[in-house]
Amino acid sequence: MRVPLSGLPRRVSIYEVGPRDGLQNEKAVVPVDVKSEFVTRLAAAGLRTIETTSFVHPKWVPQLADAEDLLNVLPRSPDLRYPVLVPNARGLERALRNGVTEIAIFGSATEAFARRNLNRTVAESIEMFAPVVERAHREGLWVRAYISMVCGDPWEGDVPIEQVVSVASRLMDLGCSQLSLGDTIGVGTPGHVTALIEALGAAGIGTERLAVHFHDTYGQALANTLAALRAGVTCVDSSAGGLGGCPYAESATGNLPTEDLVWMLHGLGIDTGVDLGRLVETSHWMARRLGRPSPSRVVQALSPKPE
Repeated sequence: MRVPLSGLPRRVSIYEVGPRDGLQNEKAVVPVDVKSEFVTRLAAAGLRTIETTSFVHPKWVPQLADAEDLLNVLPRSPDLRYPVLVPNARGLERALRNGVTEIAIFGSATEAFARRNLNRTVAESIEMFAPVVERAHREGLWVRAYISMVCGDPWEGDVPIEQVVSVASRLMDLGCSQLSLGDTIGVGTPGHVTALIEALGAAGIGTERLAVHFHDTYGQALANTLAALRAGVTCVDSSAGGLGGCPYAESATGNLPTEDLVWMLHGLGIDTGVDLGRLVETSHWMARRLGRPSPSRVVQALSPKPE
């Protein structure tokens, strides 16, 4: 039953990260044909923005060493978007050679995570991103910025809101079109999320330029998403089947499952364009390929029961 709540958007855009963020931690390499079918099934379920891979050095994320091969076999359509993660100028060069039109850079709100993830300070990482964003704009690419650890950091503890706003402002000053707020270890709660979004707005980064990326480590991802929607955000990151986490933060468990998100949004009368039944079938299919059940509650509830 759909029962709307006041103060929420009529439509939410889902930024699907399963093929990239979801699969990057898998120890066994997933074959390109399985990845391609995964993306194809997600698109058939109505997801229009699917972050497919990353042009990071294969040494750091072996699962994504097949980025070029994957992009070469994906189905193309004018209404399908395939952003890729680009860590540096070399990654951008590879992306451009493969016809990519949308990229994302991945920054950190904390020094500890910047060191572990990029082997740089926050300032050095932003300095590294500057020519990447500049060239991407010259080439006509759309650019998203991720900012991780916006609510807490396993090495630094609580992260002050003003610290997040400062780093976020420097990232957006590079010329990025969208900023995705990552609660990488899932410690945020709705009040914190609301206060952060309000502080970003006061700093000139409005909700029309924001997305949210919540991990469900403490079971707060949907509650935090609802808080973000009430604050005016209309783009939410999620991962089909709840796949993924973060390879550089052991306490970062799975992403918000796309199915759980869609169930909530549809129950609120919010349009997503997603066929939940086909999406559940897709995650059930992928779970079988990975050899373990999906952590998504909705996938578990709606998947066929073993006889």
